[in-house]
Amino acid sequence: MPPPFDLYGEMPPASPVVLSVPHAGRDYPDALYAALRVPAAALTGLEDRYVDAIALAARSGEATIVQRIGRAWIDLNRAEHDRDPRLDDGAQAGHLSTKVRSGLGLVPRRTSAAGELWRRRLRADDVSARIADAHRPYHETLARLLAAAKARFGVAVLLDLHSMPPIANSAARIVTGDRFGRAAAGRFVHRVEAEVAAAGLGHALNAPYAGGHILERHAAPAAGVHAVQLEIDRSLYLDEAFDRPGRGAARIVDLVRAIIDALADEAMAQPRALAAE
Repeated sequence: MPPPFDLYGEMPPASPVVLSVPHAGRDYPDALYAALRVPAAALTGLEDRYVDAIALAARSGEATIVQRIGRAWIDLNRAEHDRDPRLDDGAQAGHLSTKVRSGLGLVPRRTSAAGELWRRRLRADDVSARIADAHRPYHETLARLLAAAKARFGVAVLLDLHSMPPIANSAARIVTGDRFGRAAAGRFVHRVEAEVAAAGLGHALNAPYAGGHILERHAAPAAGVHAVQLEIDRSLYLDEAFDRPGRGAARIVDLVRAIIDALADEAMAQPRALAAE
């Protein structure tokens, strides 16, 4: 069975910047529809709606991995152990993360807008199969891309692309996450911030999104692998219904392209001997 993601770019990567789009998938297995207790349209609230279109329009040869299957099936930005005991028979007792407690674990249980999503609990082997078929292949492929970029350029930079609903009572339209400095050297974050400012958009760092499992798993700044999560306000690039790319999409494509170029420039500006920092 082919993996449920699309891979773009050559190997080894043509750039030190590698793009990841884990939450924009719009494909849903029949088994998911059969288990829903809410209308299928409710699942779009879990999607980073069409941010894949932004990424693919902005890329220019960069290695890029884009998940096709929807986040409601499995969330690639959660760890394998982030299984919800209120939904998943395979969940282990013990400390639960805030995300799991809120219903947004490895398989999302609920959303704030739609409430509980599923008619019945999930069998342990069902979730284990989703991990084996969708979660592990994505992360293994992303790890290979970053390792190949690091081997070629002496440094690799992961740009993990997401979108967010507008933040109430905040001027921030773009949120950058670096796990409070643990996922990337500050010079990379500063370059992203500069491009956002040049575009005339409000920016926040790590609040309310600091980066999830993808940054935690793949970032290793001391070894020359840096990772930045980029959250884009959906009102910047979607139509008024938040359903399709709108009039602002071209501007956001240009911004993401400028960010990619800035990250690549920053990566290549350092001597190879210092790239691992």
